Amino acid sequence: MAFREFPWYVQALIFVALAVLLIGVGEFVPFLPVAQTRTQLEHLTSDENKLTQEVNALQVFERRQSEFKQEMEALQKQLETLKTIVPEEKELDEFMRLMQGAAASANVQIRRLTAQPVVPRDYHYEMPFEVQVDGPYFNILDFFSRLSRLSRIINIGDITFGGLGDTKSAKYPVRPGTTVTGNFTATTFFTKPGDATSAAAAATQPGKR
Repeated sequence: MAFREFPWYVQALIFVALAVLLIGVGEFVPFLPVAQTRTQLEHLTSDENKLTQEVNALQVFERRQSEFKQEMEALQKQLETLKTIVPEEKELDEFMRLMQGAAASANVQIRRLTAQPVVPRDYHYEMPFEVQVDGPYFNILDFFSRLSRLSRIINIGDITFGGLGDTKSAKYPVRPGTTVTGNFTATTFFTKPGDATSAAAAATQPGKR
């Protein structure tokens, strides 16, 4: 029986069945153009999703870039401030300048400034000095107050003060109004190891730094 002899609706069903078969073969049989195109489309879609995620992440970073920059600048300023408070090097000259400046502003005389051995700690080094001063009582208090406000940390300890006694027997001239004299330990700090085994022994002569 020839194909044309079938009723029209049977022919239509056969055409539909063939079309479905061809579509199915093209969709699911590997290496055919439709299957290859579908696979490529899936790969492209996956790549697009990955790129979209990366772009979103970069957009978030771009939006926060200014925040990160401000945070970095703030941390840099904090680091510079910390370097001033606790420098990396000993900076003996700067320390002596700060001490003498505070004494001159308070009208106090530093008679002796002797370096003691450096003391290593876990994260820094202590650099103590034995200091002898004299001056009016309230000026001495002002001197200590000024030391507490310096940019570099200076701790004061082992304070012993007393009256002047007989000024005629003093080894150096005493300023008018001077009422007390005494000794204390001034300790400052630094962080860089370097030559931190001991501080060079030094002392200020009367009337000199």
